Amino acid sequence: MSPSIVTLADVGEKAAARWLPRAEAVHRQLRDRLPPGFDAYRATLARVLAGGARLSLAVEGETVEGLAIWRVVDNTYEQRRLYIDDLVTDAACRSRGIGHALLTWLEHQARALSCTVLALDSGVQRSGAHRFYFREGFLIPSFSFRKTLA
Repeated sequence: MSPSIVTLADVGEKAAARWLPRAEAVHRQLRDRLPPGFDAYRATLARVLAGGARLSLAVEGETVEGLAIWRVVDNTYEQRRLYIDDLVTDAACRSRGIGHALLTWLEHQARALSCTVLALDSGVQRSGAHRFYFREGFLIPSFSFRKTLA
């Protein structure tokens, strides 16, 4: 059975406040360097979402099985892209189609928002995720360079 997709910006403040604590443990499976404690997590997400990102959850009943943080970015080389900041499926739920359901839903959103590209970055150490992305039709079109600033 496919999970339902819930986007916090679309469900109202009260429902979003109910879903966010349920999403935290799943999100930390990908982002273990998020600040500790729920209040710090909520503040971090508030800043990210205030910057234009959206948080969508793959849910089964009252359980968060996966999530995506995404945003639409206009640029000069692709015109408009839907960029996925974070994509994670709960480790206990992997290989059940949840990541596929999230990516399918995100692709539908990208098309509805007139995006020409669906994009994400993935750390070089995440070979299992890379196999999944290749199966989902993603390619590696370029290198991503970063310089950490103190």
